Amino acid sequence: MAESPTAAPEPAAAAAAPVANEVITNFSAPMTGDQTFELSGRPARYTVLYFYPKDNTPGCTTEAMNFRDHHDEITALGAAVYGISRDSLRSHENFKAKLGLPFELISDPDEAVCTRFDVMKMKNMYGKKVRGVERSTFVIDADGRLMKEWRGVKVNDHVQEVLDFLRSKSRP
Repeated sequence: MAESPTAAPEPAAAAAAPVANEVITNFSAPMTGDQTFELSGRPARYTVLYFYPKDNTPGCTTEAMNFRDHHDEITALGAAVYGISRDSLRSHENFKAKLGLPFELISDPDEAVCTRFDVMKMKNMYGKKVRGVERSTFVIDADGRLMKEWRGVKVNDHVQEVLDFLRSKSRP
């Protein structure tokens, strides 16, 4: 079963995607738990931002559960995880509670963060062109530097790839 991105006209020119070792300027966005996410000042050594198309869809549910199931390992490696989609805070709160997610979800209904990371893409959905979020993950260090990115993520084994990367960074 496929996720259902919102049908929309062709977007304007996309923002320049961040590149490895680039410092990502601070941004803020509302997130679950009645909090606001701010990139700067994150206490973790690494921030894992994973972008996903939509709450309560099969692939997104599996991805969230995989991050949930490996959350302790990820935090033990000095990283904090945050999921981001265009869904509302209310949708995120319900999704988080339903799955028992131990991390916060960031709401980006105006696509400001999605645009900043260049994850909005035209997709084919049952032969129709639609605009939606390309499943992507970014690891950012405590200085705001982009350390690693995965685009066009396939859900199976992706969290293991993130863990392997974080482990490689924690070795002396």
